[in-house]
Amino acid sequence: MNKPDMTMAQQIAQAASAYEKQRSGHVPKSLTVVLSADTLVVTLRGTLSPAEMVLARSPAGAAEMQELHRQLFAASVGSLRQEITRITGAKVLDSRVNMETMTGGIMQLFATGTIVQVFLLDQKVPQTSWSGSDPG
Repeated sequence: MNKPDMTMAQQIAQAASAYEKQRSGHVPKSLTVVLSADTLVVTLRGTLSPAEMVLARSPAGAAEMQELHRQLFAASVGSLRQEITRITGAKVLDSRVNMETMTGGIMQLFATGTIVQVFLLDQKVPQTSWSGSDPG
């Protein structure tokens, strides 16, 4: 699935898109991955279906969508964590979303259909490994 000449950033983006397709049934309209030392942030835009977008217009509907997607994320994020570890060589640390659920990542859904996922890694990933270029 991953091409050998793809950067880590491109591989993570590909894995996150495939994960979203598996989790929700459709791919995001756009996706951004950013690494800062040991923190990986994945931003997915255009993730809600048209029906979910209508529901998310009200505060109660937005809260319902947030809870639904949080539960889906918590139940299925293990496969994405494994891909992140395989690609970066850094283990994704566990994080508690609530007192009962260990997910290894935090997810926030916004009513605009944007999802932000945050993963804390157990070590820094060198920038040259991440982007495939030497910043200096």
